[in-house]
Amino acid sequence: MAFLLPNLSPCLLQPKPFHPTKPFSLSLSSPSPSPSPSSSVSVSPALSSVETPTVQGVEVGTPRDEQDNQHRDDFFVNLGLAVRTLREDMPLLFTKDLNYDIYRDDITFTDPLNTFTGIDNYKLIFWALRFHGKILFRDISLEVYRIWQPSENMILIRWNLKGVPRVPWEARGEFQGTSRYKLDRKGKIYEHKVDNLAFNFPQPPKPAVSVLDLVTACPASPNPTFLWAPVDVQPSSWVEFYRAVRETLDRQDHLLTQDGFLPCS
Repeated sequence: MAFLLPNLSPCLLQPKPFHPTKPFSLSLSSPSPSPSPSSSVSVSPALSSVETPTVQGVEVGTPRDEQDNQHRDDFFVNLGLAVRTLREDMPLLFTKDLNYDIYRDDITFTDPLNTFTGIDNYKLIFWALRFHGKILFRDISLEVYRIWQPSENMILIRWNLKGVPRVPWEARGEFQGTSRYKLDRKGKIYEHKVDNLAFNFPQPPKPAVSVLDLVTACPASPNPTFLWAPVDVQPSSWVEFYRAVRETLDRQDHLLTQDGFLPCS
């Protein structure tokens, strides 16, 4: 081995110098000796920060599904608030005012004989129920039987209204009904319809009847009954109650603030 070392070429024995690798860049230019700025394209990290193009002011990267999902979430939040508020407000109908945040300003109230529109009229209806209920009845209350949803945009409440008139010759009376609340796309109530009324009033006194006959009432049917009998045949506190509420709406300009109830102009 020793005799081979002198015969090796000197270039093989000397180590080659190390040169660091230069940054790689790609440049596309025209073959002309002096390329113009418009004829060259360089690939650089700046290309990674290109802004998302817009079409008619709407960012392409924003899906419509997100907005639809947000609207659906708002609807169900307001729907849950409406159900909870109705469950709390209805049994206290004759003792305190309602929470009107769940209703639209153009809400429509409808019963078998009348239709009223506007949140002011809606507030006045419940003011009149409380006011005249205290005048005509010693005790009056509303019991909620059931709250359910037959469809996504509707809430149904089955209730029973009971009252003891102040006059001694009338026994306790009651009637059942259904309130239908319709909701818009935002979950706000825009219509309240009272129907499916079934009256359970005791009959007027007759010869040879017991007290039990006066208070016994026929069971209310869950099907639409609309037992809206002629009210002029047998006047009672309930008829006077309905008339008083109706006349309150007709003469709302003459009402005065009373008992802390809603002031009407």
